[in-house]
Amino acid sequence: MELGVLGIDLSKNLFQLHGVDLAGRAVLRKRLRRDQLLPFIAALAPCTIGIEACASAFHWAREFERAGHVVRIISPQFVKPFVRGNKNDGNDAEAICEAVQRPNMRFVPAKTVAQQDIQSLHRCRQRLVNHRTALISQMRGILLDRGIVFGKSASRARRLIPQIVADQGNALTVMAREMLASLFEFLQQLDERIRDFDRRIEAVFRQDPACQRIAKLEGVGPKTATAIVAAVGDAKDFENGRHMSAWLGLVPRHQATGGRIVMGGISKRGDQHLRTLLVHGAREVVRVSVGRKDPKSQWVNNLVKRRGTNRAIVAVANKNARLIWSLLAKGEEYRRPAAA
Repeated sequence: MELGVLGIDLSKNLFQLHGVDLAGRAVLRKRLRRDQLLPFIAALAPCTIGIEACASAFHWAREFERAGHVVRIISPQFVKPFVRGNKNDGNDAEAICEAVQRPNMRFVPAKTVAQQDIQSLHRCRQRLVNHRTALISQMRGILLDRGIVFGKSASRARRLIPQIVADQGNALTVMAREMLASLFEFLQQLDERIRDFDRRIEAVFRQDPACQRIAKLEGVGPKTATAIVAAVGDAKDFENGRHMSAWLGLVPRHQATGGRIVMGGISKRGDQHLRTLLVHGAREVVRVSVGRKDPKSQWVNNLVKRRGTNRAIVAVANKNARLIWSLLAKGEEYRRPAAA
């Protein structure tokens, strides 16, 4: 079958296909089971295949490329405007096929298995950190019901909870002490698991020259460097640093009508984990810049005076994102700003 573009609506077991020929006429509407998909795709002449960015999308992209096809991965938000009528598998596949043919469509960069491994490492670590935060909050809530209060801090919880459990003079019952001791033991287990993931991330960082190159930036450490390299892959997929910063959601959102433009806060598009890492690193840059006289610290301090601390933090994160793009796309080493 001579196809120009094939849109595939992915799912776990059933896959809806919608194909058009080189003239744009619909010539294929078909539903296949999981075991039927790859043999059918392998039997087709090379064409362009469009799929939505979702779970298993990168796996299928690699499989389709091995069969000789060109694969385009599209964000679901860009497919939605092309859905006609009610939402169903057939209309979704047709919308994907239509979206792929748009000349100005933006596509999701493909990821290798190694990139997905590093991203999974970060996501698993973040899941454990979230569990640890929830566990500490639950222990604080239990103690608050007994009239025992201490501030929000993981380090403070590690230091004070054993003392509170061991103190026989407070209002805790035997059952409450045993329960808190068991939860604190679980907290220690989570801490050890998180440290294990930190060691794994550090090992990945030491083996990747690109990670080490961008970690020379102020506010960028091993976690941020490995997460950025795993998510971005080839920085040349972005036209410039601002496009990468916009992809991370670090540029202002705006509304324009009748020639009037209203600028808002940052768009917060893209990967929340990456944006969080960059913002936390920028927060540390702003903190240590106080009192320093080097050019970058003076720029940060002036920005804090003019626009406030929070805007300065986001501006530093934005600047770091652009610098990271430059270092990755051009393969250069970071050069600190020279004094005027």
